[in-house]
Amino acid sequence: MATYVNNLRLTEITTGDESGTWGTTTNANWDFATDAFGYGVKNMAADADQTFTMADGSVDTLRSMYLKITSTVAPLTATRTLTIAPNTVSKLWVIENATTGSQSIKIKQGSGAEITIATGTKTMLYTDGAGSGAAVFNAAPTAATSGTVTSVSASVPSVFSIS
Repeated sequence: MATYVNNLRLTEITTGDESGTWGTTTNANWDFATDAFGYGVKNMAADADQTFTMADGSVDTLRSMYLKITSTVAPLTATRTLTIAPNTVSKLWVIENATTGSQSIKIKQGSGAEITIATGTKTMLYTDGAGSGAAVFNAAPTAATSGTVTSVSASVPSVFSIS
């Protein structure tokens, strides 16, 4: 019997199963793996907290590295929490809050830390996949905005000077 315990919920074929059809499953897995580097859209269908669950062994835009969150309700009336399931998925995402209503969205996975994304902004984050206590962490790189250079060493021809 196939299992789906990996971070992209790909079909893991049990030894001896799918005789004559394993190629179809393997090709589908490759398609899903490449989707994990792409762009996808998930839609909030209600003005309420929601759970998005990554599908086992089938097409799902939740696998996408860049995930745009939209809403068909107009507008969201409060900050809404989106829970990413299952809570065992460890993955990197760039999530864009493209919902209507100028409301933030909170991204969570388990009872651990969560990330809030303001409307109209994007955040790079990762889920740790730690089960019921799973957490979401900010992975966005930040540029240094201050600091002091204390030492620089250089060798230049005598035609030039360093100051």
